[in-house]
Amino acid sequence: MSATPKNFARDVMDRWAQLRPHDTALYQIDADGQATRWSFADMRSVSDRTAGWLAQQGIGFGDRVLVVLGKDPLFWPIMVALNKIGAVPMPGTTQLTSQDLWYRIDTAAAECVIALPLIAERIAQGRPTPLRTQVTIGNPETTPSGWSCLDLHTIKQQPEFREIVPTMTDDPCLIYFTSGTTGHPKMVLHNQSYPFAHQITAEYWLGLEPQDLHWNVSDTGWAKAAWSSLFGPWMVGAGIVVDPMTGKFSAPDLLKHLQEHPITSLCAPPTVYRLLVQENLKMLRDGPLRSLVGAGEPLNPEVIDAVREMTGLTIRDGYGQTETVILIANPPQFAVKPGSMGKPAPAFEMAVIDQEGKPLDADHEGDIAIKVVPNRPPGLFVEYLGDPKGTLSRFVGDYYITGDRAYQDTDGYFWFVGRADDVIISAGYRIGPFEVESLLIEHPLVVEAAVVASPDPIRGEIVKAFVVLKPGVVGDPALVAALQAHVKEATAPYKYPRRIEFVTELPKTISGKIRRIVLRQNEWTR
Repeated sequence: MSATPKNFARDVMDRWAQLRPHDTALYQIDADGQATRWSFADMRSVSDRTAGWLAQQGIGFGDRVLVVLGKDPLFWPIMVALNKIGAVPMPGTTQLTSQDLWYRIDTAAAECVIALPLIAERIAQGRPTPLRTQVTIGNPETTPSGWSCLDLHTIKQQPEFREIVPTMTDDPCLIYFTSGTTGHPKMVLHNQSYPFAHQITAEYWLGLEPQDLHWNVSDTGWAKAAWSSLFGPWMVGAGIVVDPMTGKFSAPDLLKHLQEHPITSLCAPPTVYRLLVQENLKMLRDGPLRSLVGAGEPLNPEVIDAVREMTGLTIRDGYGQTETVILIANPPQFAVKPGSMGKPAPAFEMAVIDQEGKPLDADHEGDIAIKVVPNRPPGLFVEYLGDPKGTLSRFVGDYYITGDRAYQDTDGYFWFVGRADDVIISAGYRIGPFEVESLLIEHPLVVEAAVVASPDPIRGEIVKAFVVLKPGVVGDPALVAALQAHVKEATAPYKYPRRIEFVTELPKTISGKIRRIVLRQNEWTR
């Protein structure tokens, strides 16, 4: 273990409470559109008292705690409080089913959970045996049997807890589960240095400054929350926006909040931006919003162009993983090549490598990799817990491989091709699904598209597209032919989708990424 003390709650949050006690740490928007500001001093006081209460419930150093709180504002002081007592939170999304929840509890051997009432019900339905510590938030009078209840009133009655556990750099900090795009979710362990590495995320990609209010529209249950809803903004002293949007995404609601509140920076997944461009975004031109970023999957160039035309703002893609902080991005000061992932962050020596771990020349497709020798890069995960073979498989020679494929152009920009498992090989040609998807989305009648390999007796595999059309549009053979012609005109003919199936929605992970593996497996098991 490292002998270097490291603790985000103490070294960052409590420090801001001393230096800038009255500045906004959390900007909470309620269902009526009213805002409540939590200062850094507020956050210190509430997290201190929460830490004391959680310690009374038996949660302590090293305990793995499943945390499923959605966008309830108590998520933030609870996460800080868990860090103060040295516990290891495992955030999860509210979309998790009973089976999903117990998979995480069992896989992690967790004995503690802090969850919304509806999540508490799912956990109880899945198995009657209670965990050692079960905490729900909300109304004490409706708390399920066997659960303790935590609310803001209870927190304020607690004495301040100043016995922050002296965690060290190599001590566990939190566990995230991967999105499961290519299999069962893996447990990604990060140590206490991980939150600090998100200063790279905040400065290089998000471009945040202390006066900013940054809004990440995603759920708090996946790793993007660490980037944009927790560690990143607070590392540089910016405020974090908490929105009331739950359930199905509403583009009009998002625009309403951007118009009515002093939000300067927005982060959203490509799915959100694809829906936003169906709205009139021109009203954002004269507002405080100055920065747009996208993450989760590469954003299609036509969406970037449409947003820029209406707002004057350019969406800046960023790339990283649950296992890392930001790796490649389009920072505010660089020219954006629409469709490109951007350039590597200064802290990382990135490369496109072959199967032997050797860097490839420009314009050659290979595996996206980070050099880890002689120095381990900041923010890289410790291991996949319980899966040493899986951990080892990520390292080739001097590099960690991300599992994604790309090429780098002569200007140093990276261009995404697809997940390594998603690349289609048809009659000897290698075809990246993202390029074909981008071309399909350019068509005015298409909202979303996913491209996978489909078995073919002659070519081995062919390109098949699953297409979501705009409301009211009916898919027919004529539209199939039109979409195929559209792709043929824009790229090499061998890439066009030989089969097209119209669907009402695409399978996605809980973080909004398209699960091509589901579509591909369905094709190959028919």
